[in-house]
Amino acid sequence: MTKRALISVSDKSGIAQFAQELVALGFEIISTGGTKKLLTDCNIPTIGIEEVTHFPEMMDGRVKTLHPAIHGALLGRRDLASHVAAMVEHEITPIDLVCVNLYPFKETIQQADVTPAQAIEQIDIGGPSMLRSAAKNHAFVTVIVDSADYAQVLAELQTQGKTSLATRQKLAAKVFRHTASYDAVIAEYLTRLAGETTPDELTLSYHLKQTLRYGENSHQQASFYETALPVPYSVARSTQLHGKELSYNNIKDADAALRMIREFPETPTVVAVKHMNPCGIGRGTTIELAYDAAYAADPVSIFGGIIALNRTVDLATAEKMHKLFLEIIIAPSYEPEALAVLVKKKNVRLLQVDFQHANEANAPEVVSVLGGLLVQEQDLAAFEPTNWEAVTKVKPTPEQISALAFAIRVVKHVKSNAIVVTNDHQTLGIGAGQMNRVGSVEIALKQAGSQAASGVVASDAFFPMGDSVELIAQAGVKAIIQPGGSIRDQESIDACNRYGIAMVFTGVRHFRH
Repeated sequence: MTKRALISVSDKSGIAQFAQELVALGFEIISTGGTKKLLTDCNIPTIGIEEVTHFPEMMDGRVKTLHPAIHGALLGRRDLASHVAAMVEHEITPIDLVCVNLYPFKETIQQADVTPAQAIEQIDIGGPSMLRSAAKNHAFVTVIVDSADYAQVLAELQTQGKTSLATRQKLAAKVFRHTASYDAVIAEYLTRLAGETTPDELTLSYHLKQTLRYGENSHQQASFYETALPVPYSVARSTQLHGKELSYNNIKDADAALRMIREFPETPTVVAVKHMNPCGIGRGTTIELAYDAAYAADPVSIFGGIIALNRTVDLATAEKMHKLFLEIIIAPSYEPEALAVLVKKKNVRLLQVDFQHANEANAPEVVSVLGGLLVQEQDLAAFEPTNWEAVTKVKPTPEQISALAFAIRVVKHVKSNAIVVTNDHQTLGIGAGQMNRVGSVEIALKQAGSQAASGVVASDAFFPMGDSVELIAQAGVKAIIQPGGSIRDQESIDACNRYGIAMVFTGVRHFRH
């Protein structure tokens, strides 16, 4: 019996050769629209869809394959006498192979200034319907949605006369993943268009970017998936210029570094990251001076860390970084001479990221928990000193305000409980992730040492007791910034007043668990 294949693709790469091989194997080709024209132009015989349905395409092509003659040919079970009889009665010839890919909806909505009407016209209806019908009936139908599978299908047809059930199962699973992802992107677009922020069902789509050697530890398997709609300012969209492939921990640390460095677009800034916490952040009039400040902030912890720079890496800065063991360096660009120095280190990973889109990477954060997901907005609260409240008798000086503004932008990226000591351009001490706040205060002040007296302190959340202020006062710090909001705020305020410390409330907490 002559076999039939239905081919209708938006991405036509390799399709003519694939169809020609099918014809050589004895297949009849059913096709539509632009695909049919291409195959005809290549002298490949085709059957028009209207010859099968005996019904013309209509409504600008919106309705052409949604017909019993097509879906009966795809869904009919060859092992059920009643299905076979129905096909005979209604003159339906079975379709044995379906090769379909879909309208470019995702590519359309990524275009600048695309209108909703234009986007909606790229929602494919007939394509997913045919794919799903064929995939459901994969016991008898081979279904292809990815041109990468053409070669395997042809090889099995040429050597065995048919595809194996195992292959058809894999192809069917790929189809349902593909159509689910396609629908998820459409759902996300329409949900956003409708202004819904908490839909009753959340559909997310990610594509495999990289299979990782292992996860956080060597006994854990891991993979790196990228959002269906790529985010330019991200590790996933970075260009790796040099070094080994990124590991699971590398990716998490690099992502943390990107979140931190975008806080400081106005001046050359360098962030050093270790285990998703900043170990040093420095600003300067040049990127070299910013690096010097970040390095001096913690010359011990920076070893084996991740460095993010928000300006082009110049030769002088590259030569200084070259002296260290660093896992990753991230920057918007590298001077050729700087790159030549850095690539001498075999293992350092050099990433180039599009910083022009740093403020666009604002998609919700998604975190897995047992049995579910947590979804939240990113912490993008603006730091406006005009909204702060000085709650002590002593008010902060303009110089202290500048340092407090720097400190509060740093502390939001430190794991809670978080305390930082800074001046206006450099971190001096960082206390992260302690189970009580006074423990973080002790760590930050110890690291800052004698420099604490020239700096300010920022806390990610309120001080529940006055003991933290007592320690801060003993170190000689003269200004504190914190959210406020504790029922014991007055205790901290009174302590500040005793020691002549200025305290500012922002009203905004910055926990980072």
